[in-house]
Amino acid sequence: MSTADNEENVTSGDLTASRNPALTQDPHALREPKENNLEMAIGHEVRAYRKQLGITVTDLAAATGISLGMLSKIENGNISPSLTTLQSLSKALGVPLTAFFRRYEEPRNAVFVKAGEGVSIERRGTRAGHQYSLLGHIDNNSSGVTVEPYLITLTAESDVFPTFQHEGMELIYMLEGEVSYRHGDRLYPMHPGDSLFFDADAPHGPEVLTKLPCRYLSIISYPQRKAGS
Repeated sequence: MSTADNEENVTSGDLTASRNPALTQDPHALREPKENNLEMAIGHEVRAYRKQLGITVTDLAAATGISLGMLSKIENGNISPSLTTLQSLSKALGVPLTAFFRRYEEPRNAVFVKAGEGVSIERRGTRAGHQYSLLGHIDNNSSGVTVEPYLITLTAESDVFPTFQHEGMELIYMLEGEVSYRHGDRLYPMHPGDSLFFDADAPHGPEVLTKLPCRYLSIISYPQRKAGS
C-alpha cells in the first residue's frame, strides 16, 4: 500500500469511537480539605488495604472486634484511632503498622525545567540526528507509573525509519514542522497541533520528514519496575 493510500485511511473516524469515552478519573477533582491530615491518611490506607483483600467493613469488624461505626469513622478520617486499634487493624489486614502512615509521610515530588534546559540524552535505539531532551523524571512516585516526557527535534540529518518499539503507551504532540509518523502498518500525516496516542509495543517512528525542522513532545508511560527487577 502506498503512502498516499495510507494517508487516505486516516479519517476523523479514528477519533469518533473515542470522542466521548467514559473516563475513570475526573481531572478537575479536588481532594478533601483534610487529605493532608493524619486521620485522613490513615483512613485512606485502611480502606485501600481492606479493598485489596476483597473484604467488607463487616468482615474487618468481625476480624478485629472493632465496631462497624468505629471502622466507618476511621476509614472516613473522622477519628484518631488508638495504637491498640491500629495494631488490631495491622494484624487483620496483614500489613505493618507503619503502612497506615505511608500516605501522610510520603513526599510528593515535582520537576521544573526552564526552556532550553532539558537534559540531552540518547535513548536506546536513538537514531542519528534525533535530539532527545528529557523534560523531567521522578523515581518511585506514588502512582505506580513511570512517565518520561521528551522534547524531540528532527533535522535534515535525522534518520527516518520506524525502528522504535518498547513497552507502554506513548503520546506524540506536534509543535513545529510536518512529519508522516508510522504506527504499525499505518502512516499519520502530522502538523502542528496534531497528536497521536498509541500502544508503543508496535513498531513506530517518523517515516517522512515533510517540513523541517520538526519538533514534537513525546510522553511515554509504563508500569514502574520494582527494585531489582
